[in-house]
Amino acid sequence: MIFRKLVYCFVLLSVSLRCLAQQEEVEELLIEQLNEELGENDDLSEFTEKLNYYMRHPLDLNKADRADLNDLVFLSPQQIENLIEHRNISGNFISIRELQGISGFDLQTIQRIQQFVTIREVTSLNDFSFHRLVDASEHMLMMRYGRVIESQAGYLIQDSSRSRYFGNPDRYAVRYRMNFENKIRVALNMEKDAGEPFFNEKQKYGFDFYSGHIVVNDISRNIKQVVVGDYGLQFGQGLVTWNGLSFGKGAWIGSAARQGMGLKPYSSMNENNFQRGISAKLVVNDFEITPFVSYNSLSGNLIENGSDKFITTINYSGLHRTPTELAYRDAIKQFVSGMNVTYRFKRFKAGVTYMHTSFNGQVTAGNNLREQFDFEGQSLDQIGVHYHYTYRNMYMYGETAYSAGGGFAANNGVIASLHPKVSAIVNYRNYQRNYHHFFAQSLSEASQVGNEKGLYGGIIYHPSRTLEWVNYADVFRFPWFRFRVDGPSGGTDFLSQVTYNWYKKGKVLLRYRHRIKQENLNLSDRNENLLADVIRNQIRSEFQYKLNQIWTVRTRGELTLFEKEKDEKSAGWIAYQDIFWKGWNNRLNINTRLAYFHTGSYNSRIYAYENDVLHASSFPMYYGKGIRTYLNLRWRMTKDLDIWGRYAVTKYTDQETVGSGLDLIEGNQKSDFKIQVRWQW
Repeated sequence: MIFRKLVYCFVLLSVSLRCLAQQEEVEELLIEQLNEELGENDDLSEFTEKLNYYMRHPLDLNKADRADLNDLVFLSPQQIENLIEHRNISGNFISIRELQGISGFDLQTIQRIQQFVTIREVTSLNDFSFHRLVDASEHMLMMRYGRVIESQAGYLIQDSSRSRYFGNPDRYAVRYRMNFENKIRVALNMEKDAGEPFFNEKQKYGFDFYSGHIVVNDISRNIKQVVVGDYGLQFGQGLVTWNGLSFGKGAWIGSAARQGMGLKPYSSMNENNFQRGISAKLVVNDFEITPFVSYNSLSGNLIENGSDKFITTINYSGLHRTPTELAYRDAIKQFVSGMNVTYRFKRFKAGVTYMHTSFNGQVTAGNNLREQFDFEGQSLDQIGVHYHYTYRNMYMYGETAYSAGGGFAANNGVIASLHPKVSAIVNYRNYQRNYHHFFAQSLSEASQVGNEKGLYGGIIYHPSRTLEWVNYADVFRFPWFRFRVDGPSGGTDFLSQVTYNWYKKGKVLLRYRHRIKQENLNLSDRNENLLADVIRNQIRSEFQYKLNQIWTVRTRGELTLFEKEKDEKSAGWIAYQDIFWKGWNNRLNINTRLAYFHTGSYNSRIYAYENDVLHASSFPMYYGKGIRTYLNLRWRMTKDLDIWGRYAVTKYTDQETVGSGLDLIEGNQKSDFKIQVRWQW
């Protein structure tokens, strides 16, 4: 009997370890493919946490609806519709292998999702009891500590009249999760950034950021979900609201079409772009109704003039380290309310979103000419109409939105399966320069939805089961002034990528990207501002191969060429070698990188994804000349306890200081480390 239990525990541990390794591989693939424009501090944990959940609790293909399948970001809208249509016609799935017979499901897609899906029975909330809640609930507690090792200027200043960091360089993050059979879920996040005060007179409540929610699913036939606390709203193509991260142009061209999930619990460590209040998902016949209300505190500059209040700045960084940042903390109050009503009939879906946003002061626009059409006022009302429809091999989608007192925004497109081996997408967007919003995120070249027109087209071709060729082109126009662009401007963005995959062994990737935009060209002998073409060419090659069950190697080289008409030319390159090692029956995983880089200027900088501890994101900028290396370690002590460690260091050979301002380091080296512990029970 004891021997059986030992064998069972060993098998369970082996399976969980193998799944964790597979999850990390898929997470990396997701991050690398979906977007090339992720920032250094973007938090992808809302995606990685979701993948981690479905790794432990695979999604039942016989029960999953469109919203559930949207969680698997590997699936395009057309693939989701084809899967549901297949299930409606052929009945419930008997085996996951049936996916091979569904139109649009190629080998790569099936490999990506197979570890996150299953076929099984589920329980209902009718079986709920407090005894089962205590006994059957799963819990997870994760704690992370990290810091930059070298001394930075902001921590050394003693003069109270100067800007400085009030806190220490330590970074803390805590996550707690409780899940009762996906019917009741509880989440709590706590975070302190480097430089922020911690349990002292400047921050008596400890952590700078607290976030949490309680979710109850499937309460009744009509009440599908209730969320109390922090949540996000994703409707249509994101022209009215899209809380959380969104992916734009990338090697997975299907990500250009948003797949709005509607109401979603907010689990990210990002300290902005979410709602705080209560919302619910109600179903009445073919209608889905999502009312919402939120009251949140934002950081910014609130000026009081008698009884009048004016908001001149809203700070979305989430950092509260210096006297100014602490003075801005929670100064602005934001109230949001509204509703989405969506109608669904077979393969047709249409919805209307109304959102009202107000503040505790008048939002003022800047004095620059480019800010002439920015929002001014104390409240904003928006309305948007969105749709999608699948007809045979075509998926049509779009949204049109209007901001009261402002302008319109529209985004429409079609995805078509032209051949079993060829799929294509065409998208047109038109965001007027006076379209106002606070939560919109949609396909665009600029960081904001507004002052842009564009035509995007992409095609993906699978000549064989192992070969994939992706291309897209985006032609865009900015009708009004922008930062460092004093006049209407335009540009193009083109990407071509070829990938050859060995089944579960490795891959070879070649990528070329060409971008043209316009910026001011200030000539000393001219009294007018002219626009110059700014050209960026990027070439990437990558080789990855699994030598055996223990060793995997990956090599990448990337070249960036920058040219600004009549101004500057520079080049940058990076070459790195990654090595992955799995030992002790996969209980101990180690990976390391050695990178050499040389960029001629800031304009030829290169960003590269780095492996990190679980739910942490690393997209450092390689700029200057030097060497960077890191070492990651994961030790699975037991099936319930994991420990991660990370050390990274960059040494520059062309400079005597690193960073600037309060982050300045005397010397040519910057290093940091992280320690993370996860306990599941």
